[in-house]
Amino acid sequence: MAESDILILSDKDIIPTDEYIFSLLGEKKVLWQDLMKNLSENHKDFSGTWNYYNDGKQWLFKMVYKKKTIFWSGILKDTFRITFYFGDKAESTILESDLPPTLKDNFKTAKRYGKIRAISTKIYKSSDIELIEKLVSLKMKIK
Repeated sequence: MAESDILILSDKDIIPTDEYIFSLLGEKKVLWQDLMKNLSENHKDFSGTWNYYNDGKQWLFKMVYKKKTIFWSGILKDTFRITFYFGDKAESTILESDLPPTLKDNFKTAKRYGKIRAISTKIYKSSDIELIEKLVSLKMKIK
């Protein structure tokens, strides 16, 4: 695993605050802020929280709608990653969507966890936020 793929919020005693997250994200702070602003404006019923998970020894950000998990986010060195989990029944919807072919291929070949698979993307530029918006829309369509 490349160093840029390693989640860096592993200290259980350091609770992620905006200031701490922004210090880790550097220039990508603006992308985090844009994503959160977009979600709060367009999905008023969404809520997100940071939680420490002992199984992975990491702090992860979990975005939910009611009881439905929309995505998980983890902080990497100088950026962040967003991961969505979709059930097998979402495959046709995802493959017929306008997502980039590489994401569709990644979903088709992703490791299965029971009946779910992940679509994960690192955030580097504004167009990555647009991609997250598409994935949120797909997640909301699928029951």
